[in-house]
Amino acid sequence: KLRQPKHLQRKLPQTKQLPHPKNNRKTGKQNINKCPRLYNRGLFVKVKMEYSYEQFKKEIYRMTDIDLDSYKEKQMKRRIDSLLSSKGMKDYYEFLRLLKNDPKVLEEFIEYITINVSEFFRNPEQWAYVEKEVLPKLCVKNDLKIWSAACSTGDEPYTFSMIMKKKFPENHFHLMATDIDEKAISMAKAGEYSKKSIVNVPAEYKEFFTLTEQGKYAVSKDIKKTVNFRKHNLFKDVYPKNVDLLICRNVLIYFTEEKKEEIFRKFYQSLSKGGVLFLGNTEQVIDYRLIGYERIASFFYTKP
Repeated sequence: KLRQPKHLQRKLPQTKQLPHPKNNRKTGKQNINKCPRLYNRGLFVKVKMEYSYEQFKKEIYRMTDIDLDSYKEKQMKRRIDSLLSSKGMKDYYEFLRLLKNDPKVLEEFIEYITINVSEFFRNPEQWAYVEKEVLPKLCVKNDLKIWSAACSTGDEPYTFSMIMKKKFPENHFHLMATDIDEKAISMAKAGEYSKKSIVNVPAEYKEFFTLTEQGKYAVSKDIKKTVNFRKHNLFKDVYPKNVDLLICRNVLIYFTEEKKEEIFRKFYQSLSKGGVLFLGNTEQVIDYRLIGYERIASFFYTKP
């Protein structure tokens, strides 16, 4: 046989024989970490499930229809990380498993991230403007359509109803109040509140509350029956049309600028001609003229 010259012959590297994995004396199981041969062949692979925040947001959207990308990133991530820490969770994957397996924790999580903070007659001077400037013009129509969006526990739609009953008793109105949080809606329908919630209620409106045996302040039945509560997602559900007064206060500040502009445009389409948008005292429509609004006062915009 012909052979290659020695200087052209390729020498194959010698492979070192690796030991067979030994059993752990305590557990009786094979110690795969001491056997690279088996580990590298993929016969034994340890997989640690780790979710990034981006993956976590996608899974939450799939589970709840709540788009966390619509909220300000740093602020929302800080809140969620704080919640994980308080519950002793190591990472997002572990927390997701808890949310999937415990409906009560999931309900608490939704309530936590939707930030349900409200009270009756919040910012009294703005409600005084509604009573003295906005409603006298709107009440030219005898049948008003009102939408309280992101109404939380119902404090604001009930506030509006009390003003109508007290100051404009002859005018009919249809009041729809919506929120994404079903627990908040349930609380709104129950209509019972703490003393803190009614601290800004003027004396003339106290007649609409009764003190319960549990120390809660219950809204009167006449007021409760004027409000139609339902679930609604501002990011994906259809908006009502021909709204005369649209109340959405102190929720848009948590959203990204892109989502806020998108919602303001949808609000504009929802309003009737001459309809009014009533915002919270930390909110404003930056490019209101480009959308089509006219500003009639701080925190109040109209569709001409």
